[in-house]
Amino acid sequence: MVDNPLIVQSDKTLLLDVHAEKAEQARAAIIPFAELEKSPEHIHTYRITPLSLWNAASAGFRPGDIAKVLAEYSRYSVPSGIVESFSDTMSRYGKIRMIAAPESAAAADKDTLFLEIADRAVLAEVEAIKPLEKYLTKIDKGFLIRLIDRGTVKQALIRQGWPVQDEAPLVSGDNLEITLRDKCLSGKPFAPRNYQIEAAMSVLGDGRPGTGYGVVALPCGSGKTIVGMIIMSLLKTNTLILTTNVAAVHQWIDELIDKTEISRDQLAEYSGDSKSVAPVTIATYQIITWRPGRDSDFPHFRIFRERHWGLIIYDEVHLLPAPVFRVTAELQAVRRLGLTATLIREDSAEDAVFSLVGPKRYDVPWKELEGKGWIAEAVCTEIRIDLPEKLKIPYAVASKREKYRIASENPLKEEIVSQLIENHGDDQILVIGQYLSQLDSLAKLIKAPLITGKTPNAERERIYGDFKRGEIRIIVVSKVANFAIDLPDASMAVQVSGSFGSRQEEAQRLGRILRPKGKNAKHRNALFFTLVSRYTVEEDFAANRHKFLAEQGYKYSIQHWDTIK
Repeated sequence: MVDNPLIVQSDKTLLLDVHAEKAEQARAAIIPFAELEKSPEHIHTYRITPLSLWNAASAGFRPGDIAKVLAEYSRYSVPSGIVESFSDTMSRYGKIRMIAAPESAAAADKDTLFLEIADRAVLAEVEAIKPLEKYLTKIDKGFLIRLIDRGTVKQALIRQGWPVQDEAPLVSGDNLEITLRDKCLSGKPFAPRNYQIEAAMSVLGDGRPGTGYGVVALPCGSGKTIVGMIIMSLLKTNTLILTTNVAAVHQWIDELIDKTEISRDQLAEYSGDSKSVAPVTIATYQIITWRPGRDSDFPHFRIFRERHWGLIIYDEVHLLPAPVFRVTAELQAVRRLGLTATLIREDSAEDAVFSLVGPKRYDVPWKELEGKGWIAEAVCTEIRIDLPEKLKIPYAVASKREKYRIASENPLKEEIVSQLIENHGDDQILVIGQYLSQLDSLAKLIKAPLITGKTPNAERERIYGDFKRGEIRIIVVSKVANFAIDLPDASMAVQVSGSFGSRQEEAQRLGRILRPKGKNAKHRNALFFTLVSRYTVEEDFAANRHKFLAEQGYKYSIQHWDTIK
C-alpha cells in the first residue's frame, strides 16, 4: 500500500517514513528483529542482522512471523528471496544444542556437557575450528565439553556464525526465602506492574531446559530492579548482583529492604568500601575486575565461588566489562539475568552478551510505557550555537580529538545553561557533561553542587538525598551519574558535552529524568536539552548519539539558539 510506512530493500535494510500514518506501529513491530542505523528527520534506516535474527529466533519468532510484519507495513512488494535469507540465518539457531551429556558417554559426569550437532556438515565445520580443538572431545553426533568451558565454547561458536541453543541443566544454588512485600516499608502499597511480571516470566519460562537465563531491556525509570526482585522471589536462592558503582549498590540494598522481606543481615556489599559476602551480595564491576598489575590474576573473582549462587543479576549488562566475560564463562550453570535500557555496546560485543548472559527475552518500546504513564513523556531538543570568533581559528587547525573538546567546551554554553535554568524555575535539573574543567566552571556559575568521580561516595549520596528531598534544585554531574542512579524527581537535563557519539550514554542520560512524576508534580513531562556547537564535529557525534532516542520513538527537534533566546 502506498500509504504504508516501510520500504524493504534487498540488502536487508528497512526505511521507515516517520510521517506515515502507521509509522509508530511499524517501528514497534520491527524492533524485535531489526537494529536502527540512521535517524535523520524524515526517513529512519534499520538493518536486519544475523544477531538481530538470532535474538528474534530465541524469542520464538519464525521467518514467517517476520515476513508477515514486512508484508503488513511495506509500501512496496517485499523483494523476492529476502525472507528465504532470513530463514537461512534463523535456521542456524538450534542447529547446535548444548544439553546434558548422555549417560552412555564414557567420559560423561556431572561436570560434562554435550554439544549435539545432528547435521554432519555442521559437525565437520565445528570440528575444523582450531580455537575450539582443546575444548572438544568428539563422540557420535557431537562433542563432549567440560562444564567450565560452557561459555567459552558458546562465545567462540557465535563468532563463527553458529549461535548455540543452550538447554543444558542449571543449578539451583542454596535456598533463601525471599518474599515480596504487599506494602513498602515507606508505607506505600507495592505491587509489580504487569510488564515487570511478564519480563520476569519471559526469562524463567516454564523451567524446562533452555530457560532461566537472558536479558530484559526496559527503559530507565520503568523498574528494572523490580524485575530482578520478582525473579529472586520466585527462585528463592542465594543471589549475586553485579552493578556499576557504589551508589547503585546502596540503591539495590535500599530497594530490597523496602520491597522484600529480606533482613539487613542477609545483604552484603562487596565494593571498594566494604568487602563482605552474604546470601544476597551486591558487588561493583569495578572491584571484581581490579587487579594489582596488568599480568596479575583478578583476586576478587573469588566472590563468584564463595557461595552456591543460584542466580546472578547483571545490572546495566551493556556495560559488562570484558574480564567478567571470563569468569561468567565458568558460571554458565547458574541462572542469570541481564538488565539494561539498551543492548548497544560501544565495543560491539553484543554477541558476547548473547552467548554468556543470554538472548534478549523481553523488550518493550519506551513510547508504549510512556503512553501508559509508567515513565514520563520526554521532549528532546538539540540547541545549536556558534563558536565564538576567537575559537574559530584554533578549532580549524586542531586535531580531530581537540576539535571535539574545543566544540564541547564552547564558553557560550554557560550563557545558555543559565538561561535555561532561569526559564524553567519549577524543574529539578541535572546539568551533565564530560569535561571536569567545564563542569567545575558551570557549577560555580550557577552555584550548584558538583559530583564527579573524585567525589567521595558519602558526599555523593548526601547530595543525591538533598536533591530527592527538594532541598537543592540543580546538580552538576559528570559521567558518573550516567548509570543506575535513581533520581525520581529530576524533570529536566541539560547535556553540555558527552562521549564521542555514544548512543548508550544518550539512553542512560535521558533515563535520569524518565522516572514517572507524581500526581502533584508541577510538570508531568521530562525535558532533555543537548547543547551542540554549530558547524563542528560535535554535530556529527550528536547525530550518532540521538539514534537511540529515535529508535525508541522520541521526536528530536533541532533549534538554533539565536532564534529561540
